[in-house]
Amino acid sequence: MTGKIKIDNVDRQILHDLQEDGRITNVDLAKRAGISAPPCLRRVRGLEDAGIIKGYHADIDADAMGYGVNVFAFVGLTSQAESDLQDFEELVSAWPQVRECHMLMGETDFVLKIVARDWDDFQKFLTSKLTPATNVSHVKTALSIRSAKNLPGVPIDLDEGTS
Repeated sequence: MTGKIKIDNVDRQILHDLQEDGRITNVDLAKRAGISAPPCLRRVRGLEDAGIIKGYHADIDADAMGYGVNVFAFVGLTSQAESDLQDFEELVSAWPQVRECHMLMGETDFVLKIVARDWDDFQKFLTSKLTPATNVSHVKTALSIRSAKNLPGVPIDLDEGTS
């Protein structure tokens, strides 16, 4: 992905600051990066065009929106043929309760992060959608008690130098 664009320290600073605050103004972003606003905007557009910046999102408080239950579901499939894996991923992408879906290597095929309003809401989702889904052989769940860390993005080393 980064083969399309060369990332330097200014780009790293821009990425760091945007990841910390996606609503930062271009003027403030440019000041922090040590450049003027027009080249800063060009750099941001270049990072977007290269697919390094994939989007901008609001960080919504799940509890405030009534989603007090977070569950991780470890899903095993009966078939791991590529077409079956893709079919499962497409199915999961249509379920708004599933906030993350990761294919794993090992005993479990997928781990899903699922939000629900309460335990009954989760059980209804589990028994009416996830466990009866085509190709699902087994599901093991773990209720999240609390989250101590939940950071978006990736670590950006500001001292890494030019790459």
